[in-house]
Amino acid sequence: MKVGCIGLGDIAQKAYLPVLAFQPGVELHLQTRTPATLDRVADGLHLPPERRHTTLDSLLATGLDAAFVHAPTLVHPEIVTRLLEAGVPTYVDKPLAYTLDHSARLVALAEERDVSLAVGFNRRFAPGYTQCADHPRELILMQKNRIGLPEEPRTMILDDFIHVVDTLRFLAPGAIDDVTVRARVRDGLLHHVVLQLAGDGFTALGVMNRLSGSAEEILEVSGQDTKRQVVNLAEVIDHKGQPTVRRRGDWVPVARQRGIEQAVLAFLDAVRAGKVLSARDALETHELCERVVRAVQERTA
Repeated sequence: MKVGCIGLGDIAQKAYLPVLAFQPGVELHLQTRTPATLDRVADGLHLPPERRHTTLDSLLATGLDAAFVHAPTLVHPEIVTRLLEAGVPTYVDKPLAYTLDHSARLVALAEERDVSLAVGFNRRFAPGYTQCADHPRELILMQKNRIGLPEEPRTMILDDFIHVVDTLRFLAPGAIDDVTVRARVRDGLLHHVVLQLAGDGFTALGVMNRLSGSAEEILEVSGQDTKRQVVNLAEVIDHKGQPTVRRRGDWVPVARQRGIEQAVLAFLDAVRAGKVLSARDALETHELCERVVRAVQERTA
């Protein structure tokens, strides 16, 4: 199976390539427009010259069976369109695009061509979070905070807060019928945002503070007098009277802890089986993010 990785930034190098490079039966090809980065990363993986590409044309000429896109978000529409038109099953690091229109066009194109399109919402595969799906979830609270990183609203919401939005959707135990957004914007930069989703019998709160003083991610689900808490995707604490703590094993790879390995393998297994994956549900997360962006913009207009 010939698999291409497009874009060799931090997320590709730290999370995806350590998984892809050691999969049995995978012939890995790399593509980036920066020759020095290409050679440095390929040398580290001991890839021969014929698996190194500085153009998408060169990569596509190899006859790819699948592709992973980790290039900057701004160029996602162009790259993903080329891949789908070539009939290549494609996995895209979130988001699909910065605008809902572009994201919807890519999903429609994938369906029109009957080609797999998957979005990298790895938290749906992270063990700590998947275990929460089996827990009572009358109240869901997720915080994903940063230190000193206020940012332009659309960029922050689509590049980072989208993980919070998708996780709340993933864990919501029923249909969402109410959406509320609160935010603080100063000098055009989004300092914090709070999203509340509600439905029959449940409430879900998503919080991101870019001036929190701590880089952290905390998920809590509770109901029926019991609570499960996941700290930084690694530590699971069950509260029912006396807290019980389960920590990530010392030898568990970070990619597995964060669900990236499982997401990669699920995508590759689908490609091998000839199963076409739809990004229609992922598009609903993008639609909800667009609602958040517009709500923030209305408050600052």
